[in-house]
Amino acid sequence: MSADSSSFQARQGIGTGDGTATPFQLGKAYSSGAQTWTRSITKPVAGTVTVALDGVSQAAGWSVDTITGQIIFTTAPASGVIVSAGFEFDVPVRFDTDQLDVTHDLERLGSITSIPLIEVRR
Repeated sequence: MSADSSSFQARQGIGTGDGTATPFQLGKAYSSGAQTWTRSITKPVAGTVTVALDGVSQAAGWSVDTITGQIIFTTAPASGVIVSAGFEFDVPVRFDTDQLDVTHDLERLGSITSIPLIEVRR
């Protein structure tokens, strides 16, 4: 499935420094009314991740694991420092059916009314 480009524009808070921890898991927060749910991101798109400490972009001093979605700092962020990241991410999916209904509108033209997909969760 295509990457989520909306999360690349707005940085997501992914943690607060404690002076010792160097790994931080990428996550994206979703809200509905008063409830907020955070999704752990495990497939960030290579080359799209940006990192900030207390809102200041960091060009170096960190790396990202595109398999696990962890940001790893070479030096732990100081205690109380807000860690945030902007990124695109992929969502692994599979087809929910073994056949697709195709409608032939005109000669050589057709349409598929629905392609049901299910997220693959690990």
